[in-house]
This record gives sequence, structure tokens and C-alpha cells, in this order.
Amino acid sequence: MVKYDDASWHYGGDFPKDLGEENAATHIGMFLGWCINNDLISDELKEISKKDIDDVKSRKITGSEFLFKACDGKFIHNDLSEYGQEFTNGYYDDAQSKFAKKFCDYIGDFTDVFCEKAEKNGFEYETLYHVENTWENYDLIVEKLDERFIQWKNFKKK
Repeated sequence: MVKYDDASWHYGGDFPKDLGEENAATHIGMFLGWCINNDLISDELKEISKKDIDDVKSRKITGSEFLFKACDGKFIHNDLSEYGQEFTNGYYDDAQSKFAKKFCDYIGDFTDVFCEKAEKNGFEYETLYHVENTWENYDLIVEKLDERFIQWKNFKKK
């Protein structure tokens, strides 16, 4: 089993004491929510979590809420289709992949997108865990995810 990420990995150690553990899942949930909305999830996850998936698609719950409800805070390869796994393997958390070396990895993009947002609005995020789990922020990172997905598909063809 490949585990891409786990909220519990983040809320130990240096995790900010002023934040709830759910903040450890914001970046994971935004990526997983994007996977749900782009039908990159596995048939198994679709079967066992149909209502929750529909709730993400209709914005009744966020991707990070889904992560805790349906996935016990863990983002694993079985959550994704084969195609979703391919993209995630090259982009999510592997700065050493050929794709990420040429473009970027997800955490780098997440950090850049929200640092840019903060700078434009005259503030600074203390950590990536301080990024608010909102649909407005999801919409910001989705632009970058959509761009990277297109780049990845073109990169893969070469």
C-alpha cells in the first residue's frame, strides 16, 4: 500500500498549537477533492462513499472533511483510479519525479499559491497549516491543479 499523506503525520511535532488537527488535512483534502471532482478516484471508493462523494461535488462538505469521514484522515493509492495514481505519483509529494523537477510538486504549488494570495492581501501565512479550509481557497488551488494536470498529460505523451 502506498500512503501519499496522512493528517496524523502533520499534527505532531512542529504543528502549531493554536490550530485544530483538522488544519493538518487542508492541503490533503483540497487535492483529494480535486481528484473527486475530476473523477480520478477508484471504483471502490465510489462504491463505499457515494453519498460523501456527492456531498463534496455539491460543496456540502470539503475534501478535508471527506478525508476524515471516508478515509480516516489517510490518503492512499487505493483511493484513486490507476490514472489518478499515475498523476499523484509524479506530482503530489515527489519533488524528485521527472515531472516535478521540470514543473513543481503539489506542496510547492500549494505554498506558492497561498503565499501569493497572502502577499496580494497584505498578510503572511505563518505555516501552510494556517491556510483556511474554504471553497474560495479550494478554487484558487484548483486553477493550479488543472494547469499541472494538463502539463502532466502533455509531459506523459513525450
